[in-house]
Amino acid sequence: MPAVEPAESPRPRLVVPTRVLNTAIAVFLLPLVGIWSKTFFYVFARETLRHDYWATEEFWFFTLGAVLWIIAFFGLPRRAVNYAYVFGHELTHAIWVLLMGGRVSEFEVRRDGGHIITNKSNVWIALSPYFYPIYSVAVIVLYGLGWIFWDMAPYTRWLFLALGITWTFHMSFTLWMLPKGQSDLAHHGTFFSLVVIYLMNLAVITALVLLTAPHVTVRGFSREFLHNTVEFSSWIAALLRR
Repeated sequence: MPAVEPAESPRPRLVVPTRVLNTAIAVFLLPLVGIWSKTFFYVFARETLRHDYWATEEFWFFTLGAVLWIIAFFGLPRRAVNYAYVFGHELTHAIWVLLMGGRVSEFEVRRDGGHIITNKSNVWIALSPYFYPIYSVAVIVLYGLGWIFWDMAPYTRWLFLALGITWTFHMSFTLWMLPKGQSDLAHHGTFFSLVVIYLMNLAVITALVLLTAPHVTVRGFSREFLHNTVEFSSWIAALLRR
């Protein structure tokens, strides 16, 4: 009779839950959060104090827009602005679904909430409303389209006024909604989601400073970022040697 070989036992597999993996990724991103934050605030403070960035027209009109929106945020009935936020929130989800090659089959907006139905979902689609200032993007697109027909240079101050209003709109609602236990964050892990949201918003405001501050360049910002990275690496090395 032919020999019967024993059946191989299934090989053990290591299954790591997605939330655990995302938490680990977020921990490894924390040095980037610290280095980037230190670089941004140092460059911004240096530009403001040494080169009078605070006195530029762009800075003042952006700040005026921010102050106007803060007054409106606390002064207007919340229901009066909720619809605008919910519409922008769901529209941002929909735009990022399309950018990722997905399809939106339903789009619903109400004052107290809304939803979309789509065949695609990932972390960027889920978190996009918290780092993609859709109304600020709309302002920039309209301003850019205006150059096709008119000389828009005289209206640059109004561009920054509108950006101050819309970007502060984005940030105020983001900060207001985050503590409410959003399912968008919980699905991928709240800690991981908060780190990604912070980094993406920091990228947006860094780009804005690079575009508007006359003495801040990509090369200079990168040099300061590299300096802080080396400084952090030296601190870690010294800590490990102890």
